[in-house]
Amino acid sequence: QVSRLVELPYSSCSDDDADRVSLLEDMAEQDPGLWCPVPPKPSTFSRCVRYLAFLWNLLFLLLGLLLLAVGVWGLLAKAALPGGERGAPLGSDPMLLFVLGGLGASVVSLAGCLGALRASPCLLRFFLGALLAFAGLEVLGGLLVLLARRRLRDGLRDLLLLCLLRYQEDPDLQFLVDEVQRSLQCCGLGSYRDWESNPYFNCSAPGVQACGVPASCCQDPLESGSVPNAQCGFGVLALGPAAAGAVVHVGGCGTALGAWLRGQAGAIAAGAAALVLVEAVGALMALRVLGDV
Repeated sequence: QVSRLVELPYSSCSDDDADRVSLLEDMAEQDPGLWCPVPPKPSTFSRCVRYLAFLWNLLFLLLGLLLLAVGVWGLLAKAALPGGERGAPLGSDPMLLFVLGGLGASVVSLAGCLGALRASPCLLRFFLGALLAFAGLEVLGGLLVLLARRRLRDGLRDLLLLCLLRYQEDPDLQFLVDEVQRSLQCCGLGSYRDWESNPYFNCSAPGVQACGVPASCCQDPLESGSVPNAQCGFGVLALGPAAAGAVVHVGGCGTALGAWLRGQAGAIAAGAAALVLVEAVGALMALRVLGDV
């Protein structure tokens, strides 16, 4: 018996693949979205939130730059005081707080602006992380104020005493001390006698300021004139309490400042709540923009 090979009609799967590809091409020509999917367009509300987030962060970017400019200007203005003397060391200069605060606000707000404008997930996540870190620091600061009030009170007392000692060395501290004494009508930390610790106002110091106090301690610095008398407090420390009380405020600023802070507790709480609200609004808008990316 001879085996015969029966030739069957040859069918190739490549024909089916070609038909399938041509079919897909025809469908792509009729509906390009099937071949190259197009991302959905954001809604009108999403676009409004995106632009509002940009403007919101732009506002705080400008405020941060303004704060930074004030701090840099203050540092440069005190870089060389008259006579070649320098102001306070950089690490303890009050203007450094303006520089650091303005720089931090500017960097975070710039990330929020660019993240909202460019719809960048990386910048938006950085912005949200920075806001979360700021919120954590605020909560930690509030807890420290509540739990360590006594230590904070002692630290504030030491800071005020340092301000008295360095009154002539730093123009910012001098301005701050004068404003506190003038507005609260007080003198010194505990009493006007605290100015004896200042090396320029001490009675053993040479110069015209010896045994004196700043003019901001005087009850009537104008003395019925139009120009404040800068020497109205000279020689007060050499007088008795009764005679000194007729010229300057003999009460200290420590008690007066504590009473003022207790009276402003509502305003301080409202300011803290407003700050938290601002951060929450910025975070919610950033989350909305991030969800649409």
